[in-house]
Amino acid sequence: MSHDPRSAVPPRQTTAPRSFATAQVQAGFDSSIAENTAVPSIHQSNGFEFRSLSEARDLFALRREGNIYSRAANPTVLVFEKRVSELEGGIGAAGVASGQAAVAVALLALARQGEHIVAARQLYGGTVDLLQDTFADWGIEVTFVDQDDTDAWAAAVRPTTRALFAESISNPIAQVLDLGAVAAVARGAGVPLVIDNTVATPYLQRAKDFGADIVVHSATKFLGGHGTSLGGVVVDLGTFDFTAEPERWPQLTETYRRVPDGSLVERFGATGSPYIALVKTKYVHDLGPSLSAFNAFQLLQGLETLDLRVERHTASALEVARFLDAHPAVARVHHPGLESSPWHANAQTYLPRGVSAVFAFDLPGTGDADADFELVESFISRLRVIRLVANIGDARSLVAHPASMTHSHMTPTQLAEAHIGSTTVRLSVGLEDARDLVNDLARALEPLTVAEPQLAGSAAR
Repeated sequence: MSHDPRSAVPPRQTTAPRSFATAQVQAGFDSSIAENTAVPSIHQSNGFEFRSLSEARDLFALRREGNIYSRAANPTVLVFEKRVSELEGGIGAAGVASGQAAVAVALLALARQGEHIVAARQLYGGTVDLLQDTFADWGIEVTFVDQDDTDAWAAAVRPTTRALFAESISNPIAQVLDLGAVAAVARGAGVPLVIDNTVATPYLQRAKDFGADIVVHSATKFLGGHGTSLGGVVVDLGTFDFTAEPERWPQLTETYRRVPDGSLVERFGATGSPYIALVKTKYVHDLGPSLSAFNAFQLLQGLETLDLRVERHTASALEVARFLDAHPAVARVHHPGLESSPWHANAQTYLPRGVSAVFAFDLPGTGDADADFELVESFISRLRVIRLVANIGDARSLVAHPASMTHSHMTPTQLAEAHIGSTTVRLSVGLEDARDLVNDLARALEPLTVAEPQLAGSAAR
């Protein structure tokens, strides 16, 4: 929805001396000149100057591409969108203000009031809140299914279903989705499969290769990688044909009020993504979850080292998981790189370059919720290298307690279905020396090792 701003524009002429007030606003800047920087520039501008009113009219009518206003498109954001799109093998992308915004606008562009989505039960808690509460308020019904039960996915599909949604690697338990199997259900239902690829990243998994149609990311996490900038992105992988059953997708195939000359498919079908055009020109434009130029710039800096960072993240995480798996004070480790994991086979199929750096483990439970909370709090309080932060994908290693933090709004039944217990601890392994992380965990676990005989039988290994 944007273009190269370096197009030739006649320079603005100044023929008379300017007053102080005018000079302090306009001196030293010519909107027609773009510097030849070696890295993407931060285009920190709300709006953009038009060559003429005729050009402005064409841009607002979507008859031509260009910069209008940074709420819908910005040159720095455009570089970020193009880069993530290429990494995912997509045909277009929309950068937004957060991962939560990415999930919201990606699904809102598919399912409208009275329509339906099938989603995995094993989702990040904030996503569950969005789908079961806010989408319900908007008249969009969501059925949650066990992501490992292919038959349940198929059985949940209705004539009004407009999308299937899951995480490629779940947060926090690191379940690896059988993406190919769920993609087959989506194809049979004639609806797109939307995958949250935040934990896997396009380096560990290109969801398109296994049948996904749309990918979303919380770029706040591994794409940015440094815990400084919120951001999200929606990528159209170009694999779903919205014209095969046009009556199901009137928002794309029928006349679009904001494109006076026809539908989004007619306007963008041959040269871009009608779906991303809808996301940007309606949902980002109307609701306003825009990605700032400054955050896009910082996320671009992170993207430049994504493969190097993820290789270290995953290697260290597997080392930490193996240590925890052998520790007597740990009841269970949820890491698909371990051969004991129920998702180990899926990891070998879908994650050939490495397995999740975000995973969880369970401390031995006492059977009492308050006592279990105190147990986890005491363990976390002894950590010195790993930080208590509600984030993942950071350069720093982070710990969280899902039951009281990220997934605290879920019911006991929902927590159990997501394999989250009162003593489940989530780790996001960063870029520190793995030996330091192991030593930190060993020190924090030591009092539990001593006390283990008193807890014997409370949790089976």
